[in-house]
Amino acid sequence: MGPSVGAQDSLAHNVRKRALGKGQSVVGRDTRHARRSGDPILRWLPVLLVLVLLGSAAAAYRFELGPRWFGTEPADPVHNPAAVAPPSGLTLRPPAAPAPVAPAVDAAAPLDGASVRRALARPLKDPDLGRHVLATVATLDGAKPVFEHGSGVAMPASTMKLLTTTAALATLGPEHTFSTKVVREGGGRIVLVGGGDPFLASRPVSPSTYPHRADVVTLARSTARALQQKGIRRVHLGYDASLFTGPRVDPHWPADYVPDGVVAPITSLWVDEGRPPSGIGRVADPPATAAATFAAALGRAGIKVVGVPRAQRADPHATPVASVESPPLSQIVEQILLVSDNEGAEVLSHQVGIATGGQGSFVDGARGVTRVLGGLGIPLDGAVVHDGSGLSRQDRLDPDTLAAVLALAASDDHPELRPVVTGLPVSGFTGSLEDRFADAAPQGRGRVRAKTGTLTGVSALAGVATDVTGDPMVFVLMADRVAVPDTLAARDALDRLAADLGACRCGG
Repeated sequence: MGPSVGAQDSLAHNVRKRALGKGQSVVGRDTRHARRSGDPILRWLPVLLVLVLLGSAAAAYRFELGPRWFGTEPADPVHNPAAVAPPSGLTLRPPAAPAPVAPAVDAAAPLDGASVRRALARPLKDPDLGRHVLATVATLDGAKPVFEHGSGVAMPASTMKLLTTTAALATLGPEHTFSTKVVREGGGRIVLVGGGDPFLASRPVSPSTYPHRADVVTLARSTARALQQKGIRRVHLGYDASLFTGPRVDPHWPADYVPDGVVAPITSLWVDEGRPPSGIGRVADPPATAAATFAAALGRAGIKVVGVPRAQRADPHATPVASVESPPLSQIVEQILLVSDNEGAEVLSHQVGIATGGQGSFVDGARGVTRVLGGLGIPLDGAVVHDGSGLSRQDRLDPDTLAAVLALAASDDHPELRPVVTGLPVSGFTGSLEDRFADAAPQGRGRVRAKTGTLTGVSALAGVATDVTGDPMVFVLMADRVAVPDTLAARDALDRLAADLGACRCGG
């Protein structure tokens, strides 16, 4: 896969800038020479060139717009010879279809296993990767891998998010959204009901923010208008986060993750993914914080909240007041993969648990994800899944599982899964790969799209590389016995491996 649109724009911008710089220097030398020689023709040459270019640009502009803007050209040999009909009785042979300049990229293009082996064999022996290194390279059609290194399973770290997001798209669909709503009960009480929107914000975001997030301030303003139309100016406020059940902290996570602010308690109601206004650490009670933020916004909108918001289950027959919608799931998936969003992945896992007939919990989420993937034909031999983010050090995956997920997401048979591929960071340009591949593996910049995975002693990379002949391939690289002092060196070693795939001629 090639770079994202943003990366392509950056590359094109750099090319244009370099070309313009060269053109300016040439014109500058020519102009200085004309001034020295005093030749009037040379002196006016730059002006004539500009006029010619402007005329060509105007002609091209007119051609692109066509007769819709400039009127229909007369059908005569002088003004528009192509519109003149041939003489009667003359049969013209239709023009031959042009041959392609280059063959189209085929997702199932064969890969030469020997070439892949030559590209990877030596760098896979890098001691910085530790004593347990697994690698798989395969075509995008899901066929048997053309190259495998090592055996068994490994800690996937954040590459686990590939499984979670794939299952969410397969179960809910890429256009699915999550609602946060307000309902009105008797006795002047309203309830803020969390719908499991992972990106619900504490305040309106810039229109340029992607994906555009719903927020509780906008919800409060809509709620205030609806209540004021009913003559209501004072309310008691409750909040309902009962959509998700079970513990808010996965028991398979290290005990210090939540106290140290590595991840927030997972709930169906929060703002800013459980982060405080400073953005540092996590709040202790995300639903209560979300309700307090909503209450303050209600006050500013003219509705007085009496007392302190309290947790409760909303009456299922309560009257709807207002609601806001999350961005579509496709955009949520892309953002989660781009920045390796732990909280967002856990929310999606809980949603999969509900959608597959269970509850919104860590246990049912993990069970739902594996059930969905198994139904899609993904091999799960040796898989151990305890969460949706890969934060658990007890998770285990075979690299073939990750490779199969990527191939499935890239296939024409499942376009609903395509955000799993389009959301992958681009090497050297976007997301969690923005600052990588610059020094250690520059030959791979823009040729790799991959999900990163990092825990203490663990480094992984899984995605798609496109070699110099344009042949794409799926690859998975996992090392889960990395010495702590070698953490950054191991990450660079994986980047070099992925870059070597991008720089090779591996097409069959």
